[in-house]
Amino acid sequence: MAERGDLTVLHEPFCNLQDYGETDVGGRTFDSPATLLAWLCDQAHRRDMFLKDTMDHQHDEVLADRRFLAEARHAFLIRRPEEIAASYYALFPPMTINAIGMERLCEMRTAITNAGGTPPVVIDSDDLVTRPAATMAAYCAAVGLPFNLRALTWKRGEQPEWRRSARWHTDASNSSGFERHEREYPDTVENSEKLAQYAAHHRRFYEQLYAQRMDVSPWERMSGLQDPERAGGGRGHRGGCHSRGGAG
Repeated sequence: MAERGDLTVLHEPFCNLQDYGETDVGGRTFDSPATLLAWLCDQAHRRDMFLKDTMDHQHDEVLADRRFLAEARHAFLIRRPEEIAASYYALFPPMTINAIGMERLCEMRTAITNAGGTPPVVIDSDDLVTRPAATMAAYCAAVGLPFNLRALTWKRGEQPEWRRSARWHTDASNSSGFERHEREYPDTVENSEKLAQYAAHHRRFYEQLYAQRMDVSPWERMSGLQDPERAGGGRGHRGGCHSRGGAG
């Protein structure tokens, strides 16, 4: 989304507020979710904005802001709980059961519905890394954005916005497009009772969301959506995808 060049992109602003007590947006610093949410709702009528965040924290202010829930167009990127458990634990062993995030995504979906918002677009991470062009074309159509094939590739490197949490974005920084990375982790649901318990708890929430995922097959059959390399490289912005559940 950063690579497109036509959106104001916010990287994990609510996580930044939780972890660091502040977040920066276009040179402006916010120190509370309330002030950020008020600004977002005001600015959304003046510019096209995209924000990405994660659900390993409980963002009560977001869930309580009916205007934001109703007016924003939400999307959930989901991943199998077993995969999240292993990859998250490798980076942060003190993780809690809530770090998987699928239950909180379901809570947010309910809050969006209760606020009168449009049902979230659910994106399967497997679709995104194996069929990126079709997946992004389907997402853009769902939320009313023009699809930009060139934005599926970018220059490798770190974005300034994620410098404070760079270790969580190593794959994105080292990437130039969407691709699957098969990894073997020393601790998985197969040999860790803790991780198995965490993944099992979130399995039913994941399955609820998976049943509502976008069908990208019709877009995959469209001419020109199979190979983003045909369109050439990016324009100099950087981009990446997140691996944990999020809303944007």
